[in-house]
Amino acid sequence: MRRTPIPEPRRTAAHDEAERTAHLVGNSAARAANLARGALLRRLVLLLALAAWQLIAQAHGSVYFPPPVRIARHAHDLWFSGPAGHAFLTPAAVDTILPSLGRMSAGFVLAALAGIALGLMVGRSRRAHALCDPVFQFARAVPPPTLVPVFVVLFDFGTPMQLASIVFSAVWPVLINTAEGARDTDPLRLDVAAVLRLTAVERLWFLLLPSALPRIFAGLRLSLSLCLILMVFSELLPGTANGIGFALTDAQSRSDLLTVWAVLVLLGAMGYLLNSGLLVVERRLTGRGSRKERTT
Repeated sequence: MRRTPIPEPRRTAAHDEAERTAHLVGNSAARAANLARGALLRRLVLLLALAAWQLIAQAHGSVYFPPPVRIARHAHDLWFSGPAGHAFLTPAAVDTILPSLGRMSAGFVLAALAGIALGLMVGRSRRAHALCDPVFQFARAVPPPTLVPVFVVLFDFGTPMQLASIVFSAVWPVLINTAEGARDTDPLRLDVAAVLRLTAVERLWFLLLPSALPRIFAGLRLSLSLCLILMVFSELLPGTANGIGFALTDAQSRSDLLTVWAVLVLLGAMGYLLNSGLLVVERRLTGRGSRKERTT
């Protein structure tokens, strides 16, 4: 006797939507757990490195290699022990950290704007890119310290010379990466834009810029590191009366090794925080995290 198969219950749209929602929630929870685990591991490695530094410095007992606890205490007393109304900044911090941040921020913004604008202009045309790329590569390879005499003649010592040295060296990573990103735009999209008769501004805003955005941020991260380095270098030159580089040379001239170490730690912390902030902005604008969630 043949048995009649029992039909499976029909899946409703609501059931499918509930399964997709549960899947997305599970993926989000797993991603959050992985991120928390990674952050905890990074902090653990940092704490272990600091603990090793502390133990080695205490065992060595040299004035040239102070422990991190002593450096942190000195940096706090020197720069971050001010009143709450001034964001806990001391007068020394206002005279040291803020001018350097101002120079670096101005140089970074100018380099970013110039690099993105010129990169998009060059990346739109393969012929223009082929003609300009050797010039870009040559200018990028010139060491920044060799241009200091030129900038001194053009701008004299002071803030204009410092900004010129920062911008000239930091603009090339942004420009070159932006041009390469614009050249990688899907030709099919360009053909569709031509069929739809999009204007040059619309092509730039809806096609070239989104296509080049990941490469733009790669160039911006390199440019940010260069701005920090060149900011310190420019403040080591004559004619500077404030800033982190000036504080470093002043501490070296007075053999204040604890302040020298505090400046080095401050520069490392500034670079880490600025790069982390730029990565957050990149994730927000490019949607890198959301794309990863949709593909899992």
